[in-house]
Amino acid sequence: MARILAVDDEPKVRTLLSMLLSAHGHDVLVAENGREALDILSRDTVDLLITDIRMEGMDGLSLLQEVKEREPGCPVIFITAYATVESAVEALRLGASDYVVKPYEEKDLLLAVERALGVRRLLQENIRLRHALSAGAVEDAVFASPAMKNVQRTALKVAASDATVLITGESGVGKEVIARLIHQASPRHKSRFVAVNCAAVTPSLVESELFGHERGAFTGADRRREGKLEFANGGTLFLDEVGDLPLEVQAKLLRALQERRVQRIGGNQDIAVDVRVLCATNMDLEHAVAEGRFRKDLYYRLAVFPLHVPPLRERPEDILPLVVHFIQRYTRKPCAPTEAATPAALRLLKDYAWPGNVRELANVVERVMILRGGTPPITTDDLAFLRPEKPRRDVTDLVEFPPEGLDFDALMRRVVQLALDRAGGNQSRAARLLRLTRGRFRTLLKHLNHPTD
Repeated sequence: MARILAVDDEPKVRTLLSMLLSAHGHDVLVAENGREALDILSRDTVDLLITDIRMEGMDGLSLLQEVKEREPGCPVIFITAYATVESAVEALRLGASDYVVKPYEEKDLLLAVERALGVRRLLQENIRLRHALSAGAVEDAVFASPAMKNVQRTALKVAASDATVLITGESGVGKEVIARLIHQASPRHKSRFVAVNCAAVTPSLVESELFGHERGAFTGADRRREGKLEFANGGTLFLDEVGDLPLEVQAKLLRALQERRVQRIGGNQDIAVDVRVLCATNMDLEHAVAEGRFRKDLYYRLAVFPLHVPPLRERPEDILPLVVHFIQRYTRKPCAPTEAATPAALRLLKDYAWPGNVRELANVVERVMILRGGTPPITTDDLAFLRPEKPRRDVTDLVEFPPEGLDFDALMRRVVQLALDRAGGNQSRAARLLRLTRGRFRTLLKHLNHPTD
């Protein structure tokens, strides 16, 4: 149930709005003009404002501007019998959530109300999540989708332990954000969070970066230097792109994790370290193990608690909260969800495949804000440079059904084998290619008498 303020200078319209919205469980307040509406808002809080545009004294557009100054997060829906393209554009430019023309169908108004309230719920949910992460909240932990809420719940549970966590997911999904969330919610939150991008350090320097070196250990080592494992002592070490570590460094890292001791390059002394290790990768480490590129014993040591972050294309509910967040970051000004993007632009953003995930979305918002001079909303014209992903081919394009029929089991067997070949024999990856859970995929293998190991 929401608290809604309906503003119209016609008593009949106010009565009809109050009856309709009350019948659907909402608490309705009414006002006959803009000034009366502002008086109500000065002493009461509402979740949604519905107003006519043409009214005596203060019109709807002026009321909208006042409301946006006083309560930026309150969505506003316009209802009017004098619809023009210019008035609609002006209303949306000023931050209106929607625009309904009289006479309207009840279902159309109710749909507009649900959309506007949904946006408000997104804003309130993100505020709640930020507060829940306490004063040391992770700045970029912005999401509203059920998938990411589940990731957050799992991350907060494992944060209480000292278990090694392996965070997987595509590049740019926010693996480091989750790692920082775990650190901030852990007993180690008052100590350092040290991040190392293993792919960004040259192979010859990775060992020194992690374990440190003594003076004279190699050419250019003119002074003793502690490694990141020592530097993070008492806190958390985050190894991003851990799959890119050279094999010889993997062996030394395994020993350090097991014994909680490190030895600097060129040194003989074992140095005790108390550090929690979190790792992330966009690589299929099981496949890397099978190919001999990653140590099996280290993989099992790192994957004590695996945590997968889904790609942005699988959680469109996060698009709007992230866009709002990035607009506020780049403009350093508050931005309500209703002011972030036009409905058409938001649809385009949700339909885009985001191969670069959240990182790509951040870059897109930054680019648009530069071009717009830091003034939202984002429009479809601003997003013309986004190239949509080629549509997935329909199954009818892949299989030609012969008149005499076909052997369905043979077809499934062939499709499964193609998926396994594409996935390098990795069943988890093959299951994802076929949009199946791993359990369902293994059941299919058994049905087809295909080896499951």
